[in-house]
Amino acid sequence: MKALLLTAPSRLEFTEFPEPLLGEDDVLVRVRACGICGSDIHGWDGSSGRRNPPLIMGHEASGEIARVGPRVAKWRAGDRVTFDSTLYCGSCDYCRAGQGNLCDRRRVVGVSPAEYKQHGAFAEYVAVPERVLYRLPDLLSFEQAAMVEPVSIAVHAVRRVIPRAGQPGAGVSELGGPITAVVVGSGMIGLFVVQVLRWAGVERVIAVDLEDKRLEAARVLGATTTLNSGTTDVVAEVNRLTGGRGADLAFEVVGISPTLTLALASLRRGGSAVLVGNLSPKTEFPMQAVVTRELTLYGTCGSAGEYPLCLDLIARGVVRVEPMISAVAPLEEGKAWFERLSAKDGGRFMKVILTP
Repeated sequence: MKALLLTAPSRLEFTEFPEPLLGEDDVLVRVRACGICGSDIHGWDGSSGRRNPPLIMGHEASGEIARVGPRVAKWRAGDRVTFDSTLYCGSCDYCRAGQGNLCDRRRVVGVSPAEYKQHGAFAEYVAVPERVLYRLPDLLSFEQAAMVEPVSIAVHAVRRVIPRAGQPGAGVSELGGPITAVVVGSGMIGLFVVQVLRWAGVERVIAVDLEDKRLEAARVLGATTTLNSGTTDVVAEVNRLTGGRGADLAFEVVGISPTLTLALASLRRGGSAVLVGNLSPKTEFPMQAVVTRELTLYGTCGSAGEYPLCLDLIARGVVRVEPMISAVAPLEEGKAWFERLSAKDGGRFMKVILTP
């Protein structure tokens, strides 16, 4: 099969590669679309340490089943599917509790840290266990379906603090009145968080970023207020908008010290922050402010069974993914796109999808 193979840091080759072997409970997916994730870029250049070559990267994918293993009963060739990028074991305590994202034996498609190598979907075919498969709604395109993984990150993050998201009354603060949420970072995941918050019932969503173009997109996609942190005192403006109280919720979707500090400073006493971004492995932490204001911090990792909900939200247009798709290109052009996305002006692209 043809594949885009990482052979060394910052070096990709479009080459022939052996077709994946199928286990008894596996399915072979003919990949129709696979998005380039920001983590792939940091893996490509060697900075993350989680894409050790040789490796086929790619985990945001959709396609058709080409073949199934001998113990697979409910799937057949031709079924249109996507799959969870986290390959959970299904039998550990976390999996039995519905927390496959925290699985004791979790592996991630298209990733190769020191402890394992799991080839991914920048190829004609990828093999995955049937337990991570999800059927596509009829009207959903393969390109739309390839966006379900980043959408699921946003849905999981919102449900960490609004478990009843989408149900009546979910958007009411514990202090009474509507929830105010601040989203720091209006990149792709941040824009999905904005949309999911509105679906969840949050009436006031404040989007924060340094780029006016991204803030404009946030307004179009549901943010009720947008603030450029380079020209506005965000904390003062959030306090003004909330009658001096501060926001109930903050979502940090970047992962560096300044944005973490800003997100926490935007909260009211007793507020909650969801830490979504992880650009930097370590950040400065305002310990005293968190303790004395009794803030609650939530980590969030991937998703845990939200794919069916996410596919439904995309199919119904509740979460719009099309504005995030900057380009769709053949897999053989993948090398050139990685170089573009890693350039200084690569941030102008949201999502590039490769089609084997």
